[in-house]
Parts: sequence; structure tokens; C-alpha cells
Amino acid sequence: MDTILQGIVNGTLIGSIYGLAALGLTLIFGVIKVINFAHGSCLMVGMYAAYWAVKLLGIHPYLAMVIVVPALFFFGYLMQDIVIKPVLKAQSDVREPTEVIIVTTGVWYILDNVTLMIFGAEYRVIQTSISGKIFELGDLIISKPKFYGFIATIVVSLALVWFLKYTKMGKSIRAASLDREAASLMGINQYRVYNIAFGIGTAIMGVVGCALIPFYYVFPTVGVIFDVKCFIIVVLGGLGSIPGALIGGVIVGLIESMGAQFMTSTWTELIVYVVFLAVLFVKPAGLFGSKLDW
Repeated sequence: MDTILQGIVNGTLIGSIYGLAALGLTLIFGVIKVINFAHGSCLMVGMYAAYWAVKLLGIHPYLAMVIVVPALFFFGYLMQDIVIKPVLKAQSDVREPTEVIIVTTGVWYILDNVTLMIFGAEYRVIQTSISGKIFELGDLIISKPKFYGFIATIVVSLALVWFLKYTKMGKSIRAASLDREAASLMGINQYRVYNIAFGIGTAIMGVVGCALIPFYYVFPTVGVIFDVKCFIIVVLGGLGSIPGALIGGVIVGLIESMGAQFMTSTWTELIVYVVFLAVLFVKPAGLFGSKLDW
């Protein structure tokens, strides 16, 4: 029983971080209706930014968010404005322009290979004041970095919901996500909204990067690992659904954590895909997706 409970705790903690990473992707899709294949590479950029902020400035990873998160916001803002917006304008009559997939795939390869040329292929790890530290709750062992990542997920998710629900820009983002043409007729600059939404989605990856570096290796293709997980989680939870992204992340985390106690990682990955396909077979829109959106 203790082993199972430990697996549930570990799976929930790491799954919440997966969910936070997927949250940025689901926000981008929910608003702009484009699939960002460079999302994992944005996480990689965030992890490297956090790594070097800690390494060069000697600050705590969570304090590095003050630098990394705004930097990733502007990175995402400019990527949307310079790279993606021209495609959206060229296909303004298309709800989900497929050419963006090609564009973001190109950004993915560029970011990964430029990082590889600059920093090399070696895996980097950094020791912080919380690396390897734990809380003990009876017989349970709780990783401090993963627990703080769980807290970060809750804080960021609540802040995002508050922003979307109560601020003028948040309401504009929601309006553009529901009907871009009607939003434009109401005086909303849809492309500025898209830039900000993309920037927020990318900034969330900065939070994830800072949460990961105390216990996860940094290397040029680390984004590929999380990219696949994020897409599974977003589709599993429902495209554009914030609760779906978080719950989907926890589901994947629990499968990985519980499965690792009884089988190899290969079989664990297989179970993730089986659950993913089973959910889509029963609910094609995902757990919290809306059929009206499809």
C-alpha cells in the first residue's frame, strides 16, 4: 500500500508539471487555433535560460523566473508577430491554417540545431539548494523540487484563469478564441491578441523550465520529450481546455509513476498511448473538449 501511495504522490507531482507545460500549448491552440510544433523547443529555450541565469548570476532557479518568464514572453510574442502572423494573414479565411504546422516545425528544427551548435550536445545539470532534497511525511518521500513545481502549477493556473476571466485583455482573448470575426467587428485587434496569447503560452514554458532544472537534465533536444507529452495531454484533456490540460498531465504522470513500479518504461509508454486512444475512441473531443468546436 505504501508503494502504491508513493507512486500516486510522485505521479501527481510530475504530472502537474506536465500539465503546466501543456497549459501553454492549449492556450495557444484555444485562441489562435494553430498547432505549435515548436512548443517543446520553447521549453528547451526556457530551460537553457534558467540554467545560465542560475549558473552565471548565482541566483535561485525560482528567482530566475523574474528574468526567464518575461524573456520567454517577448520571445513568443515576436515569434507569433514575425513568423506566424504573416501565415495567418495569408489564410485569414481559414479557421485552422495548416501551413502554420510547417512554419512551427521549421522553428523547432532551427531552435534545436542552433542550440546544438552553440552549446554542444552534452547533458547539463545544475545543483541548487533544493536539488535532491525531500520532505518526509510518515513513510512518504516527497521531492522538494517536484512539490514546488506542483505549487507553481496551481499558482500559474489560477492566475491564468483570473487573467482570462476578469481582465480586459483576458476577455479580448476569450472573445477572439470564440469568434475572431465578431471580435474584430467589436474593435478587438485580433493579431495583437494572438501575439499576447502566444507570448503568455511561451512564458508559461519559462516557468516550467525554472521548475525543471533543479532535477532534470538540460540538452538541445529535451523539448522533443516534452513536446510529445504535451500533445498527448492536450488532446487527451480536450483541445483548448485548461482543466483538461492539468488533469491530462496528472493522468500521464500517474501512468508513468505507477507503471514504473511494475514494468519497464517501454510498456509504460505503451499504456499511455493505449489510454490516449481509448479516451479518444469514447470521447473524440477529449475529456473536457467541446464537440461544437469540431
